[in-house]
Amino acid sequence: MAQSTIERQLIEALESRASDHGVDIVDVELAGSSKSPVVRVRIDHADESLPTISLDEVTAQNDWISEVLDEVDPFPGAYSLEVSSPGLDRPLRKAHDFERFAGESVSLVTTATEGRRKYTGELLGLVDGKVALRTDEGEYSFDIEEIKTAKIKPDYDRLARLAKSAQEE
Repeated sequence: MAQSTIERQLIEALESRASDHGVDIVDVELAGSSKSPVVRVRIDHADESLPTISLDEVTAQNDWISEVLDEVDPFPGAYSLEVSSPGLDRPLRKAHDFERFAGESVSLVTTATEGRRKYTGELLGLVDGKVALRTDEGEYSFDIEEIKTAKIKPDYDRLARLAKSAQEE
């Protein structure tokens, strides 16, 4: 996955301590301006059998995440920290993510400098070490390093049907 040097540094530092807290570092994103940077950290339970992390659980993880970022000290001045769950449009970053969420609809942007860069389709998982995607135009495969961003594309109609059937039970 294409990431800045600072993002990679933060991910490595956070991942080195995440297992102590039962957390998976889903993604780290830098936003804002150089004068007012924002570090967005998305987390989830490391135990995939658990439901998505709750707001209270996210809040409970803030302190150690903030401590790790202060140790790394990625910016010369102040920055804002936002810690959240991965959300419905969960970012996919690691090889395991592409295997785990096979079958989901995803949007993917590559680092290609020429030609097509954006794809939407069904994630097929990893095939021969490459991320495989089925679109309306055919099947494509990408090295993970060629992927700039990949996110699950939520199916809101399916979610509404599931919520309605849960209410009827």
